[in-house]
Amino acid sequence: MNLLFLIFCSAAVLFVGYRFYGNFLSRFLGLRDDIETPACALRDDVDFVPAGKWYLLGQHFSAIAAAGPIVGPILAGMWFGWIPTLLWVLLGGIFIGGVHDMLTVTVSVRHQGKSIAEVLREFMSKRAYFLFLFFLWFSLIYIITTFTDITAGTFTDPVNGAGVASSSMMYLGLALVMGLVLRKFNPPLGVTTCIFLPLVFVAIYLGPHFPLTMPSAWGLDSRAMWNGALLAYCFVASVIPMWLLLQPRGYLGGFFLTLMVGVSMLGIIVGNFIQPFVIRYPAFTGWSSPEGLPILPILFTTVACGACSGFHAMVSSGTTSKQIAKESDIKLVGYGGLLLESLVAVIALSTLLILTTSKAGALQDPNQIFANGVSVFLGRLGVPEGMALNFALLAFATFVYDTLDVSTRLGRYIFEELTGWRGKWSPYVATLITLILPATFVMTRTTDAFGNVIPVWKVFWSVFGASNQLLAALVLLTISLWLFKNKKRPDVAFWPAVFMMIVALCSLFFILGPWIREMFVSGKFIFNPRGITGILLVALAFLLLFEGVNLFLETRSHRSPAA
Repeated sequence: MNLLFLIFCSAAVLFVGYRFYGNFLSRFLGLRDDIETPACALRDDVDFVPAGKWYLLGQHFSAIAAAGPIVGPILAGMWFGWIPTLLWVLLGGIFIGGVHDMLTVTVSVRHQGKSIAEVLREFMSKRAYFLFLFFLWFSLIYIITTFTDITAGTFTDPVNGAGVASSSMMYLGLALVMGLVLRKFNPPLGVTTCIFLPLVFVAIYLGPHFPLTMPSAWGLDSRAMWNGALLAYCFVASVIPMWLLLQPRGYLGGFFLTLMVGVSMLGIIVGNFIQPFVIRYPAFTGWSSPEGLPILPILFTTVACGACSGFHAMVSSGTTSKQIAKESDIKLVGYGGLLLESLVAVIALSTLLILTTSKAGALQDPNQIFANGVSVFLGRLGVPEGMALNFALLAFATFVYDTLDVSTRLGRYIFEELTGWRGKWSPYVATLITLILPATFVMTRTTDAFGNVIPVWKVFWSVFGASNQLLAALVLLTISLWLFKNKKRPDVAFWPAVFMMIVALCSLFFILGPWIREMFVSGKFIFNPRGITGILLVALAFLLLFEGVNLFLETRSHRSPAA
């Protein structure tokens, strides 16, 4: 099958979903432009700032679409084949992920731009609120652990790793300088962009000429040392002012993401006229993953971002809802943003489809498969292979930086909220405690049954995906309760919540089952970080589910016009 035809068909399906199901959701929610949004009513030009829908779409899209829609679809495609992976990306994005994001933005807008956790606090008990915060915090731990180790693996690749690491450090340095220039001299943003964006490509070019390697020390290999350095970056990025690093880095990263998607599509289109890309990877590869986990439900939690992601609720209700200028913009930003991420997942999957199973097995890691595919697409545009590969790997690392520093900062906020401690030292202590578990996990040596070392991110990806989808289920459950209390049928959110709850909990059962059985047979406790935190997530989910069911029954029995 022709790859370009498959991508166009996928894009057409997503567009039809946006056109019809998106319109249905807009009518169902009663989005109205005559209702003043929090961005306008509470405007302070700091947190609450009305933004044009297309500008806000770009910002929201770059915030939610990090490395998740790249790693998950490629892994699922390798394990189960591209047909089941593609079907879940398309159907999950239209009927679950898009609903999750659009309704989260709407609920937040209708509650003065409050986060989904604060909305939960308004109509559930204080205990449920703190349980939800604990769940969010543990979910962020998995995100930080997984993406830290993926990036360390990119930097230690024997072929291109040192050059990418060098370009990556230059990129962060440029972001710092850009933040300082904007703060001190306040030049026009367009002029600043025209200066610093080309410098990023200079960094891509210079990276391989000035490779950066991390030496082994204190009994730790190069990968472990890079893990430590990246966690140190997370600490610094979480406590310094947002204008100094996070905002300029995110701004440049948004251009990178858009450019990567655009040039990849252009390369596929142009390349199709030179020599059409043919799908080589099998449509279906098997009923279980390399770890023996079944396709159902593991497929749904392996492809986290791109189909549905609980992490999006933090962005949707944390920053996006405070910038919605008109309620009608919610459809484009919330629903359309998720479907754009689904398209990124399709393009990421396409980098696997042009490979044979043996070539994919040789490349192994999703970041290498993605970079190889993008370099092939850019090659059809005449870009030298070395520079194209460096560009793709730096783009991947850029997406991960966005996830890492945002997740660490959110983890710090949540810990401060849980403890009620806000003072001079609280940001530093809260950040340090948030990073203790990821540091422990990435330094843990894990081997398979044959004694081969397994990268930490592969060990944690399945639990990360399950916890992320479990978070999405809990957010959808919260939205269902909100709809019910506002006299709207909760079906559009309730049934997706039930589905995601079942697949997430079943996935955790399959993932944690071998560890639990091993302890039961041996009769003694076996330390397993993934297992312990996974059990905590399940316990928190059941407690929240119990709280939600109680509230639903109470509301149903005492429902009144005032409610």
